[in-house]
Amino acid sequence: MKHEIFTGSAPALITPFRNGVIDYDTLDLLLKRQIEGGSSAVVLAGTTGESAALEYDEHRQLLRHAATVIDGRIPLIAGAGSNSTLHARRLIEQAEDAGADALLLVTPYYNKTSQAGLIRHYTLLADHCSLPILLYHVPSRTGMTILPETLGILSQHPLIYGIKEAGTDFDAICRAMSLCAPDFSFYSGNDSLTLPMMALGAKGVISVAANLVPEAMQQLCAACLQGDYAAAGKLHRYWLGLMQVLFTDVNPIPVKSALHMLGLCSPELRLPLISMDSGKQEVLKVQLLRCGLL
Repeated sequence: MKHEIFTGSAPALITPFRNGVIDYDTLDLLLKRQIEGGSSAVVLAGTTGESAALEYDEHRQLLRHAATVIDGRIPLIAGAGSNSTLHARRLIEQAEDAGADALLLVTPYYNKTSQAGLIRHYTLLADHCSLPILLYHVPSRTGMTILPETLGILSQHPLIYGIKEAGTDFDAICRAMSLCAPDFSFYSGNDSLTLPMMALGAKGVISVAANLVPEAMQQLCAACLQGDYAAAGKLHRYWLGLMQVLFTDVNPIPVKSALHMLGLCSPELRLPLISMDSGKQEVLKVQLLRCGLL
């Protein structure tokens, strides 16, 4: 029987850059902050980590360095998905060699496939790896939908443990939950939908907001896991404005800007991502002040 890779909140961590290269000193501080803040796991080289802009060697070194810093204290989940099955296999091998504990595999994008193609893609990857897999469903970015029936089939694979669900069709999500294996785990991929997802049975969230407030996101998840939805609702309402403002521009532009305002990292991004304009930065700053973060 499969076990949960984690329960609670896991940040989709940014990749800090300085002068065009990964800033490992800042990465160390960010990882330490997450561990001390009670995060249940950490996701590296995902969308928020600008995975599409990382070179192969950077991907490998980023994961290897993080695994050393984390030293088994919480699970390290490595983004290793691609729209090329062969490319994904190479990224998976790097993650395995680096010491990751689990994988996050986004659906193919741009060269979108059929549902049968999705099953073949994920099954081949799962058949040739040694780590538990979380699928990543984010149709707003990929244009690719995993139908509930397809997810039900994939959930039967012994190494496909769960899904980061960043869709918003709750009818489809409920149907998928009813069709999937009972030991298959759902995680919210949208901060603002953490509470309703967990009310339906999700085990936690892979969170952008947790880059800023790891303790708060963990408290929200803990309240849901304990069935205390009055407390969870209060936390949700308090932090909702922050969750929303972090998506007023393309992720991870706002969260990197916010972390910079908090003095935690450089705002540097990799093209084609560019900094927020002054108006959006002011809106972000106002929300950080309202939340007591500045």
